[in-house]
Amino acid sequence: MLFTPEGDRFIGDMDLHYDGEKLLLSMPDGQGRWGIGEFDLASRTLTPLPLIDDPDVHNYDACYLPDERIAFTSTAPFIGVPCVGGRSMVANLYLRDRDGRIRRLTNDQDHNWCPTVLNNGRLLYLRWEYADIAHAFTRILFQSGPDGSGQMEYYGSNSFWPASLFYARPVPGHPTKVIAVAGGHHDAPRQGELILLDPALGRSEADGVVQRIPGHGEKVEPVVLDGLVSATWPRFLHPYPLSGKYFLVSCKPSKDALWGIYLVDIFNNFVLLHEAPGWALLEPTPWRPAPRPPILPDKAAPDAAEATVMLTDVYRGPGLAGVPRGTIKALRLVGYTYTFHGFGCEPDRVGLDGPWDVKRIIGTVPVEADGSAHFRVPPCTPVSLQPLDEDGKAVQLMRSWLTAAPGETLSCTGCHESQNASGEFKGAPAAFRRAPSPITPWYGPARGFSFEREVQPVLDAYCVDCHDGKPFNNGAANFDLTARPAEKIPSAFQMHFSPSYMELRRWVHTPTLESDVHLLTPRDFHADTSTLVQMLRDGHYGVALSEEAWDRLITWIDLNAPFHGTWQEVVASDPVKLAAAKHGAERRRELHRRYAGMDEDQEAIYSVAVRETPRPGVSRETCEPLSFSETAPPETAALSETPPVVRVNVTDSLPLELVRIETGTFTMGSDGGYPNERPARAVTLEEPFLLGRFEITNGQFRCFDPGHDSGLETGEAYQFGDDERGHTLNRDEQPVVRVSWEQAMAFCAWLSEKTGHPFSLPTEAQWEYACRAGTATPLWYGTLDSDFSACANFSDATHHTVYYPHVPDALPPWRPADTRFDDTWRVASPAGSFKPNPWGLYDMHGNVAEWTASDYASGPRKVVRGGSWLDCPKRGRSAFRNHYEPSQKVHDVGFRVVCAL
Repeated sequence: MLFTPEGDRFIGDMDLHYDGEKLLLSMPDGQGRWGIGEFDLASRTLTPLPLIDDPDVHNYDACYLPDERIAFTSTAPFIGVPCVGGRSMVANLYLRDRDGRIRRLTNDQDHNWCPTVLNNGRLLYLRWEYADIAHAFTRILFQSGPDGSGQMEYYGSNSFWPASLFYARPVPGHPTKVIAVAGGHHDAPRQGELILLDPALGRSEADGVVQRIPGHGEKVEPVVLDGLVSATWPRFLHPYPLSGKYFLVSCKPSKDALWGIYLVDIFNNFVLLHEAPGWALLEPTPWRPAPRPPILPDKAAPDAAEATVMLTDVYRGPGLAGVPRGTIKALRLVGYTYTFHGFGCEPDRVGLDGPWDVKRIIGTVPVEADGSAHFRVPPCTPVSLQPLDEDGKAVQLMRSWLTAAPGETLSCTGCHESQNASGEFKGAPAAFRRAPSPITPWYGPARGFSFEREVQPVLDAYCVDCHDGKPFNNGAANFDLTARPAEKIPSAFQMHFSPSYMELRRWVHTPTLESDVHLLTPRDFHADTSTLVQMLRDGHYGVALSEEAWDRLITWIDLNAPFHGTWQEVVASDPVKLAAAKHGAERRRELHRRYAGMDEDQEAIYSVAVRETPRPGVSRETCEPLSFSETAPPETAALSETPPVVRVNVTDSLPLELVRIETGTFTMGSDGGYPNERPARAVTLEEPFLLGRFEITNGQFRCFDPGHDSGLETGEAYQFGDDERGHTLNRDEQPVVRVSWEQAMAFCAWLSEKTGHPFSLPTEAQWEYACRAGTATPLWYGTLDSDFSACANFSDATHHTVYYPHVPDALPPWRPADTRFDDTWRVASPAGSFKPNPWGLYDMHGNVAEWTASDYASGPRKVVRGGSWLDCPKRGRSAFRNHYEPSQKVHDVGFRVVCAL
């Protein structure tokens, strides 16, 4: 026995020095405050290290660096773990120089664990993060320089498996392999399966798995499960690699076994070295000198006030796959104010269903025509980048952050470009040939984004003359967008939002609290997918927003629609939590100033004036609700019998059924509908055509593109398993979605070549003519008050219901829906699940919206028809028109085909 602490206090987190003569360890003092000591193995004496000595700060989990500095974790950031109400204190990484100076290295939302040094001299650690993604699956292996520069993923970004990789250590003599313990989240604490990884093989899910131990020759499946090892054995802790084949490890072989020290290998051999009844034997460490990794030069300048980012090509990488060059004009820089001790987003909500943290708007920087960018950033600050199009709308959401060290020039090659990817760049990017761009402020200083301060002024200027909550003259109900104080929202959580926020929030499409961990499809949550934007964009009673007003609405949507801009406002109704927020803000500011050299009041509230804008000149008296009535009868009578069906084989097992549509004249558009549907006019179809009886399904589309993934619609609140990630849209029998107009046309070209028949997308005239099928009502089956349950998949009672079994009443029902009716489908149904229209065509209303061949307003955008499961009937009428960029893959848009005769 080398050492026994007083009072049977725990000691752990041992890290042996390279000379084998001393080690670092963590241990609480007599008052429960954690500290780090250095233990001399020869004299058997423990010397406490002078680190951050504040009485409300814990220091633990340290490792030696090759140059004799020490990296350690500390709770000095004064961050609380948000998913447990801030009760757990977050520890980030700090650096102790040889002269005793201490500097903060990471600036992360949640814990950093298990720092160790890779064979190349870089620092390896586990980083927990969940910025609008699932918190139970996002503990990612990270790496950085010993000085905190070059922070980047090592393994597991955008991956559900594994939920955690504790105690990772490099394999001796290998440039990239590590051994780690893979486990779940709400699971056996830090215990799990022993996994040998090589990120050179891949960094996502199980792509980089060499093998599981035991498990020689067996494939490791990336199981999406919170309790990954709750029912499996053996379990492991604290692996120590002796080579690429042999490992010392703490192991509990079965539920009733002891934790012992074992020698294991890649061939499934287990040798028990020692166990002791009544004891758990942990952290096996060979007592011997070890090779010292190379000493890397520092890239950080600790006293520098800025850092620089050099982005080679924003279009490079999967993050913007399929987005045309020239689309991205700028990057929006977004920061975070993380929660303090004593409260957090569970249960104290920043917004209705997300975000996890207060979002801070920092500003924008330009992107050159070749996709390059070169700009300054504040150091020691988490920054999320959003690539913006010419309208200032985010084309992709980062849902993570980068952090630059002081004075660092941080470089990246593209948008989510893999470190394993190779490629060539020709010449110096344009942005690199100039000085770095300063950040353009967003209507004032960097600050927390508040709905009341940033969005409500837009509503006051443009909306409240009509939408004041009072009924319209015809008695129709109205909603209230006037400025009123926040009030308690019925929920199991603490939600305090204004009525105008709750009303406007219903009409925007955002990632929610925990969106899919996998990389999002570009433009998946683009502002153009929000009903609010579509309505205002296409004409709403003559309302013409100013550029700033548009920018404020769009930025709110892109930030995941927050309400509160500071944590003190989040918890204002609770005196205890409010006091904790004020104290936490003071302590965080003080400690960040001391150890990061940054002085910023993240809880400051700025009164930023919104520029005066002209009133739209409308009021409740002049903007009566639309009637959506059809004013002109069709000129082609309904057919006496259903048209014949023609079958064309996509494959032997997947026939394509087409309906023959004869020539005729009909009234296209609606004078009682939205502005872009007017005027109603007579249109003649002079040639018959064959139209798809059903929407093209995933199974049919995958005959053309086997790798297509229609994805899912994100579920509510938290995700703890594959069944809770969301609602699948990817079954073979469901209509294909997240397919661009360009892809739909490519499918038609492929189908034409395969069958010898001329396939394309229908024009919107063909589409509306076939949808109406000789009817004169807004929908082929009737009016907006008709029961659509058997005829169309629209937003109904099922779609309105919030289903979250873990916490009943977690969220109030909020999605727009016609709750009088229930078609029973939460998302897209299998093609043909509802009654056909009189001409034998299925799902012309609802289910998924459909691309047409037609341009919108003689521009590049393409017309979409029919509405989807997300829409109420008025947005799926025969005359309803929507439109998107032809390269955009939309979450609820698919297509059907037409064949010329």
